[in-house]
Amino acid sequence: MDKIKVIYDRKGNTLNVWFDDPKLEFSCEETGDEVILVKDKRGRIIGFEKLNYLKQPSDLKELEVESYVR
Repeated sequence: MDKIKVIYDRKGNTLNVWFDDPKLEFSCEETGDEVILVKDKRGRIIGFEKLNYLKQPSDLKELEVESYVR
């Protein structure tokens, strides 16, 4: 299993999570909940972007991430 990449953009206040190589991005689909799904050419979801991730991005000192493996 590949590593999951989590990237927080402080300036844009977005959180990007990649399940596969970002270079495979082919299309995006907005969900209406300030979440954008990123898909490859086969239509598989390879990541997502959460817009307006933090209410007060200037207060961020650490980015807490929880992960579960099943």
